Amino acid sequence: MKTLTLTIPDDWHLHLRDGKALERTVGDTARQFKRALVMPNLVPPITTIAAVEAYRERIIKTIPADNEFTPLMTLYLTESMTVETIIAAAQHPHIIAAKLYPANATTNSTAGVQNIKNIYPLLEAMQTYGLTLCLHGEVTHGDIFDREAYFLDEILTQLCQDFPELNLVLEHITTKEAVDFVKARPDCLGATITPQHLLFNRNQLLVGGIKPHFYCLPILKRETHQRALLQAASSGDPRFFLGTDSAPHSIHNKESDCGCAGTYSAYSALELYAQAFASVDALDKLEGFASFYGADFYGLPRNQATITLQQQQWQIPTSLSFADETVVPLAAGETIEWKKQ
Repeated sequence: MKTLTLTIPDDWHLHLRDGKALERTVGDTARQFKRALVMPNLVPPITTIAAVEAYRERIIKTIPADNEFTPLMTLYLTESMTVETIIAAAQHPHIIAAKLYPANATTNSTAGVQNIKNIYPLLEAMQTYGLTLCLHGEVTHGDIFDREAYFLDEILTQLCQDFPELNLVLEHITTKEAVDFVKARPDCLGATITPQHLLFNRNQLLVGGIKPHFYCLPILKRETHQRALLQAASSGDPRFFLGTDSAPHSIHNKESDCGCAGTYSAYSALELYAQAFASVDALDKLEGFASFYGADFYGLPRNQATITLQQQQWQIPTSLSFADETVVPLAAGETIEWKKQ
């Protein structure tokens, strides 16, 4: 039986939630990733150093015994944040990035940034002190399928010009335009790609009726964009690396009149990425994308331990326990070809 052994990967974009949900999310992530960059869009958002430290302690308490999983932390940018907070974050041993959410662009983003010019002093401090800026790359106007492209034109182009030495990560890219934008910029711009945007397109979301468990933001795009993402992820270009954007919502919050945006991929993320790379005959490129390029971009050492996947058909569960409720994982009920040993 065919096996695939990789340096244990990291997840450079992850939502763990909080409270009882951590038992599910931390355990699933730690099963296959050594480190993960934890997003700060809780309620209330993580906007202070003290809040970061307290959240990290809650995460650590739920790490399974004998597991060396390491949470890496982010700060939620707001227009009222001070430069002193950014300097303190840049010097903190566990904070490696700050996250820009355009206000009301996605889940728990109401406290986000209304006008990016209002946080230019913060971005200047981030550039000076070496704190990476992670971007939810969408505007909040226009056709929902075009909002990433608008963000590139209206915001990110100017941001790259105004802060040429600021490390930027355009998270969960979904379009050919985003792929081309990253390729055309210097090495200080990287991008994460999710399993859902590699494996699925808007047909899975819309054909035959709306499928709420495929609804995420940025939304799934055309098949042509999916193909561009697969090519970028499997190209060996170190500016593209793994970030699941795993974002669980309970089943009743997904299957409702106003279903939440987000997919829960943490349960089987690495196996899903292997499925995607196998679909374009590029399993030899998976280790760089999953295990090396993200660590290199953030200036962290590569992991040393390994993880092995086996080519073996298995079915992703139709639901999982989640706090006091249930969550439907990405690709629930589907049979995939790779399984962690």
